[in-house]
Amino acid sequence: MTAGPMHPSRAVHAQPPAAERARTIAARPTASLYGLGLGICQLWGATTTDAGEVLLVVPTDGPVTMALRGSPLGDVPARLTVTDRTPFPLSHPVRGLVRLSGWVGPIAEYEVTRLVLEFADAHACDRLFDVGLSATLLRLELAEVQLEETGGTTEVEPEDFLAARPDAVSRAENELVTEHCEALVQLASRVQRRVGRHDHVRLLGLDRFGVRFRVQGRSGCYDLRVPFAAALDGPAGVGAAVDRLLVCGPA
Repeated sequence: MTAGPMHPSRAVHAQPPAAERARTIAARPTASLYGLGLGICQLWGATTTDAGEVLLVVPTDGPVTMALRGSPLGDVPARLTVTDRTPFPLSHPVRGLVRLSGWVGPIAEYEVTRLVLEFADAHACDRLFDVGLSATLLRLELAEVQLEETGGTTEVEPEDFLAARPDAVSRAENELVTEHCEALVQLASRVQRRVGRHDHVRLLGLDRFGVRFRVQGRSGCYDLRVPFAAALDGPAGVGAAVDRLLVCGPA
């Protein structure tokens, strides 16, 4: 869903599996919560832990916790939407989003401390200090996962989503772009020459499969990936992978 239809001749050649892309987006901090019959609910934090727990931090006196107290089944149907925005300056910053639908329910008291720590490992959230006071930690039991990107919407099996891991390169992209800025500028220049002088090329992001660019043309914009020769194991291989792209011919 990032910026418009993908040009068919510029389709992605290699990219992380859909479940991994969804997990990578789910690790982003920008999220909203919709409860059935409640509408948009106040959300102080959300993450998916390494163990596959989808956790929410909400106000203790908010509509979700109030609805849980009155629920005969002990849960509330809800949808968590997490948006992935590029950290780089773009007029259309959204790269994609993931919708996690299911049932929000309470967490047993004996689990709270462990899950707060797991939440903090996945995403630093100041409101975790308020859990047990003005904040409540809840769990979302997944029933459906939808990944929305430029190319359309993909249904991801909840089991595949929970078994996947966030892309380590994407999670470190800010530091990597700073470290390899000069090489990435050179790569962007090559892409610029290939797409034509009338289209504007901007860095969109990094992942373990390649470098992504947003191309703004006269008739709209699309996303383009320059794939690495092979998928990387982690951030340490980015410099060599980009250098290889620069010496192996045009992007």
